[in-house]
Amino acid sequence: MRLGQTVPNFKADTTKGPINFHEWQGKSWVVLFSHPADFTPVCTTELGRIAVHQPEFAKRNTKCLAHSVDALNSHVDWVNDIKSYCLDIPGEFPYPIIADPTRDLAVSLGMLDEEQKRDPEVGKTIRALFIISPDHKVRLSMFYPMSTGRNVDEILRVIDSLQLTDRLKVVATPANWTPGTKVMILPTVTDEEAKKLFPKGFDKVSMPSGVNYVRTTENY
Repeated sequence: MRLGQTVPNFKADTTKGPINFHEWQGKSWVVLFSHPADFTPVCTTELGRIAVHQPEFAKRNTKCLAHSVDALNSHVDWVNDIKSYCLDIPGEFPYPIIADPTRDLAVSLGMLDEEQKRDPEVGKTIRALFIISPDHKVRLSMFYPMSTGRNVDEILRVIDSLQLTDRLKVVATPANWTPGTKVMILPTVTDEEAKKLFPKGFDKVSMPSGVNYVRTTENY
């Protein structure tokens, strides 16, 4: 799935019952993240940490949706393991896990090629994460190897950035940005426009090239 591409609607069986994706998403953002199989150690920690952080996703109007290529009954047993391993998950396991034993959904979402879906070794590479805006568009994608667990704080940080820049369409967030720190004014905005948009002012950074394209301002 490329950035800006519309996620096709799909129906799937999950640990929370069957879903129709577009209806299930509603007006929310979605983090859709996939796993090569149940009962894998790194993925167990990821699903657990995302479950623990469920209130933070909810604050951002964001739903979480996991995907694994195993069958539904296997998912149910795996959820019990995750809850046993991550004892700080409050209450019931908070989000659904899609069952995709045929890997058809993985193919339709661009995680696998059709001719690869029956290859169990290739299937192990299904470690995709998509952040999807309420209009069903892919806004960010990340692919991880099996050896490296996802950073939940980074996922939340990216959602904050996407939502901020959607609201203030004249800014972008710099490297290592976190909420509350300075943002950057887009080069397409003139200084005169920036003065009106940011009455509290902004900083201009002089470059050796003489091109004045770096301007920062407080996070309004």
